[in-house]
Amino acid sequence: MMMKKTVLTGLIMCGMVIGASAQAPAQSLGKNDPKAKVVLDGVSKRFKSLKTVIANFILKVEGANNSVNDTKKGSVYVKGPKYKVIMDGQEIISDNKTSWTYAKDVNEVTISNVDQSNSSMTPAKIFTNFYDNDFLYRLNGETTEKGKVLQNIELTPTDKSKNFFKVLVDVDKKNQTLARMKVFEKNGNRYTYEITNFTPNGAVKDDLFTFDAKKYPGVEVVDLR
Repeated sequence: MMMKKTVLTGLIMCGMVIGASAQAPAQSLGKNDPKAKVVLDGVSKRFKSLKTVIANFILKVEGANNSVNDTKKGSVYVKGPKYKVIMDGQEIISDNKTSWTYAKDVNEVTISNVDQSNSSMTPAKIFTNFYDNDFLYRLNGETTEKGKVLQNIELTPTDKSKNFFKVLVDVDKKNQTLARMKVFEKNGNRYTYEITNFTPNGAVKDDLFTFDAKKYPGVEVVDLR
């Protein structure tokens, strides 16, 4: 149960709580690369121009010393600051005021108020300008995979107390969207999020971003508000 919650939270937090070698040093990149900023700003501008986003993803979990090797599939729906993430019997929903975290295996939902501080990370921020205040970044070049040109960017957190020390981001150069993100934790874990399908301006109803307990018979409610 704890592992599942950590993995799902990791997606929402853009790897802020998850990622490779415990012996690897948390070195700073020194200063930001203007070429990388152009790429990241392009992703942010593209996302902000969209009314909604629907994306499917694959999460690959690699534990330190090969202790864990797992793959999970999921989907994320975003409409402005509202979002819903679905993955392996788990859901995280937010209407930007209230958040619901549902675990199917125990039929339990936890309700809390949304943290409105600038430090909080949401799917919307993952696709926009989360990088400017929290990271140093540089462009490491380009690679080609399955006919797509990917721009490879390395980010390191400015706050060295974080439990991760590096994030690698691959951007689809043509479509200006995130293709893959790999997070490296100090404890040796690595988490790779790969976007397998990205649908801009898909049909998303507002009621998707609230939790309807009537649809979950017998659900146990833990209200932390």
